[in-house]
Amino acid sequence: MEMEIPGIHHVTAISGDASGNVRFYTQALGLRLVKKTVNQDDVKAYHLFYGDETGSPGTEVTFFDWPHSPAAIQGAGTIAPIALRVPSAASLAWWERRLDDLGVAHGPIEERDGHGVLPFADPEGQLLELVDDGGRPGGHPWERSTVPAEHGITGVHDVTITSADPAGTEAVMTRLMGFRRAGVTQLPDGAGMVTVYEMGAGGPGAQVRVVALGQPRLGQPGIGGVHHVAYRTPNPEEHRAWRERIAAAGLSVTPVIDRFYFKSIYFREPGGALFEIATDGPGFASDEPVESLGEHLALPPFLEGRRAEIEAGLRPIEVLS
Repeated sequence: MEMEIPGIHHVTAISGDASGNVRFYTQALGLRLVKKTVNQDDVKAYHLFYGDETGSPGTEVTFFDWPHSPAAIQGAGTIAPIALRVPSAASLAWWERRLDDLGVAHGPIEERDGHGVLPFADPEGQLLELVDDGGRPGGHPWERSTVPAEHGITGVHDVTITSADPAGTEAVMTRLMGFRRAGVTQLPDGAGMVTVYEMGAGGPGAQVRVVALGQPRLGQPGIGGVHHVAYRTPNPEEHRAWRERIAAAGLSVTPVIDRFYFKSIYFREPGGALFEIATDGPGFASDEPVESLGEHLALPPFLEGRRAEIEAGLRPIEVLS
């Protein structure tokens, strides 16, 4: 079967403050909370999904709410920053002013690979970037967003993996998953190298940056860090075929897990990052009208019978307007 991963499906990070997380990503960044649900493997924890109007694949940044986790430590085996797409250089300038107005610390706008990049972090230290994608087609910002549509975030641009085994990471991404090298640059002061890999048609939403440090130091996921990155596949048939291919390559891969909103498999690449492959559908409107996505706690059918128990174990999310 001819298969191709067209791009990034979502990126999942860790928060210790669900209320503050919702405030920042919806009010400051203008993303839509498209699904308020729970971690299906830990139902005492929220799983919060942010994205465009409908949470289209490729637009989603999601968070597990694990307040007792340690703080993330950046280093080999971790994923950071998460780069998000905006439509133009004018949008980057607008966002620089907005972050200033909101008191969010940020770096200067820099150029990387021909695109403007604005680095900053969320209140828990999650490293983020806004990248001018040149107006390439992306997600559709929610009409009720706090950010004007012409400057709205339209999806995930790329992620950066700091690998503990760059050769092993490259082998999995190129030989197994069909990615291709798109460029190599050197980090300042000879600290290491960055290799850009593309999937599908390439460009925004279909890139992964892999850092090979000259003197690697191991990192640790935690609050303010990424848990995993998920890649897209269009249908359950190709999804099952990906699982078979990964298992045949000798990597430990989970069974296909039905998350109700999509199907998932997970495996760890040799450099330490956790990868997921997720189906594009059926999507977040499977159990809620598009008009009211994210307004109430949504549970997949196999958890609905435990709603009272699950709701009792969750801290209320308080978002001030």
